[in-house]
Amino acid sequence: MNKLGHLAGILFALIFGFSFMFSKIVLEYVSPMGLIAYRFLLAFIVFEVLRLTKVVKIRFQKELLLPVLIVAAFQPILYFIFETYGLDKTTSSEAGMMIALIPIFVTILSSLVLNEKPSYGQIVFIFLSFSGVVLIQVLNGGNSEGSSVFGFALILLAVISAALFNIASRNASKKVKPYELTYFMMLAGAVVFNLIYISQLIFNGELSVYISGISSFNVFGPILYLGIVASIGGFFLVNYALSILPAHVSSIYANLSTVVAVIAGYVFLNEALRWYHIVGGAMIIIGVYGTARINAYRQNKAGERVD
Repeated sequence: MNKLGHLAGILFALIFGFSFMFSKIVLEYVSPMGLIAYRFLLAFIVFEVLRLTKVVKIRFQKELLLPVLIVAAFQPILYFIFETYGLDKTTSSEAGMMIALIPIFVTILSSLVLNEKPSYGQIVFIFLSFSGVVLIQVLNGGNSEGSSVFGFALILLAVISAALFNIASRNASKKVKPYELTYFMMLAGAVVFNLIYISQLIFNGELSVYISGISSFNVFGPILYLGIVASIGGFFLVNYALSILPAHVSSIYANLSTVVAVIAGYVFLNEALRWYHIVGGAMIIIGVYGTARINAYRQNKAGERVD
């Protein structure tokens, strides 16, 4: 089971890494809120079809409502709102470095809330992985123009929301199955983000853009990936990994997305591949591997003590 959790971590890192590339394509045609609204609407429609055709069974029980609402509030609702508007007020480099703090926040919170304490070795590897992300973001450039304290605060709130999501999902996994959590996350995202996007379009007198915005294949094609593969598949794998692995171990895999995004940009978008991408990528991979390896060792030792 532990191996499946690590495999889920690698897979969701791959999926989310490629999502940056598809998001860049879509953002040439629609606003950030439009991208999020379309993404979660499609994800929910597909998931609802699966539920109606009884491919998946979703329980609607009162005792599951609170843990599900807490998870959905942190991710996707609060995280995407803070990240979307924070990115508008900060540089991508600053935002990238802040997002890399998520595993560190998760480590602290999981120790305090879930009593899942990392070893000193895991702390070293977590900081090594974080340093790799920082190296890539700093040397990628990005001046401070357009950056603000307000933007920094919004990105920090996004980081805290993501960290709290990891804790909430880990806690909810005791009662709710990973695919059920994912279903309700898609439902919450579809309702909230489409209400926000439609309200924005009505305010600007551009409601017709809601239909025309997604009619182009340049938008609809990438949205298929973002909605089905990234939102349904990616978040299911996140929730599945969190149901098996300690939160601080599962969250470290998110840093692998930076490596995947760099490689995808180089291969498919002809973006530059610099020495610091390679060095930073190696630091991230070593940090992730070290954290996971120590977790496996601790699990084995615990098993030996039980025997």
